[in-house]
Amino acid sequence: MLEPIMFTGGVYKHDVVMELVEDLGGYILQKNITQSEVILLFLVPSEDLPAMQDLVKELRGELTRAPLAGTEVAVVTPTLAIHHLPHVACDIAEYLRRNGAKSNMIGLARGVGREISQINEYETMLINEHDSAVFIFGNFAECIRKKENLYRNINVPVVIAGGPDINKKDLPYAFEYVPSVGRIAHRSRKATELVTLDRIIAAIGRALDRTRAEITKDPLTTSPPRVMDAVREQVPEVEYSYSPLPIALNLTGIRIKLPYEKYKDKTQEVRFDEGVTLKEIAVIKPSRMKDYISVRILPSSETGFVF
Repeated sequence: MLEPIMFTGGVYKHDVVMELVEDLGGYILQKNITQSEVILLFLVPSEDLPAMQDLVKELRGELTRAPLAGTEVAVVTPTLAIHHLPHVACDIAEYLRRNGAKSNMIGLARGVGREISQINEYETMLINEHDSAVFIFGNFAECIRKKENLYRNINVPVVIAGGPDINKKDLPYAFEYVPSVGRIAHRSRKATELVTLDRIIAAIGRALDRTRAEITKDPLTTSPPRVMDAVREQVPEVEYSYSPLPIALNLTGIRIKLPYEKYKDKTQEVRFDEGVTLKEIAVIKPSRMKDYISVRILPSSETGFVF
């Protein structure tokens, strides 16, 4: 199993860490350099983690587990209007990115009103393309309880954020509930507000770890990072995408930000060293996000092999 790890240390000799990740069969997900410091997000086999820890200790760096690395999280609000918490939504989305996740903000078209709020099929399918979702509600406990219809049919783990303290038993369709996130008319800067953001990150991390545990029971035919590398190599047009992240990584696949009709055939014919093509081990279909390509890797129970 690949463990999501964050390395923080000096720029000096950080390339040695990158080389060891590749030697261990891991994958570099992201690299950020700020003056004299570098932050690396990568996946490495759990059994080889001690070797990585020894190297980082020698370089006087720091290793931390980053459960959000290599995942995509939807930040959902009833609307994007001012009374539905744009400040809080932006803070949570930014905090998710700082912790390694790819976050997308989604404002529902008909989410207003305790009794009349709705979510349509398109929005549901779009949220289900993510690994987890955060639904942000307001200060009224009864309103939060009544709006369970917005996330009842969501297949990915849902974390609910709201103002009042509510017993988790009152929200049976939610993975966890995080209080103290009400209608805040300013950006989160106070220590207590940052602690609440940390609690949201921790809740999402637990949700993603549960998904990882479920995947290990029926492993994917191959890992999403390997598919990502193969697509980059054999579909070079992806590097010319105007998107800041041309390939978005999920726990069960990837989203390629190229037009589906134009590049679906080339994507299907991506070939691996084992002699199989991508269309043999994955479901390739149009994404609900724009006109992108969604790739979902099949589990070993359907293909009969793992590589």
